[in-house]
Amino acid sequence: MSTTNVTLGDRGRLVVPAEVRVRQRWETGTSLIFIDSDDGVVVMSREQARERIRQQLEGKDLVNELLADRRRDAQHENATA
Repeated sequence: MSTTNVTLGDRGRLVVPAEVRVRQRWETGTSLIFIDSDDGVVVMSREQARERIRQQLEGKDLVNELLADRRRDAQHENATA
């Protein structure tokens, strides 16, 4: 990971330095996503975001996690009813 400083231009425009574009393999027309969080902003291409999400979800059984959550919610509703 490296740090590159850029200045926000008029009308909110940013210029992504050439070395960053080359390193990230961003070409003219690449669609970028800005992820705004309490800690700052992350910028990545749609493909990079898709791959990051796949890596984060790898090995998870989302269906069973959702079913377990629903069962807990139902048990809690039955206990308070």
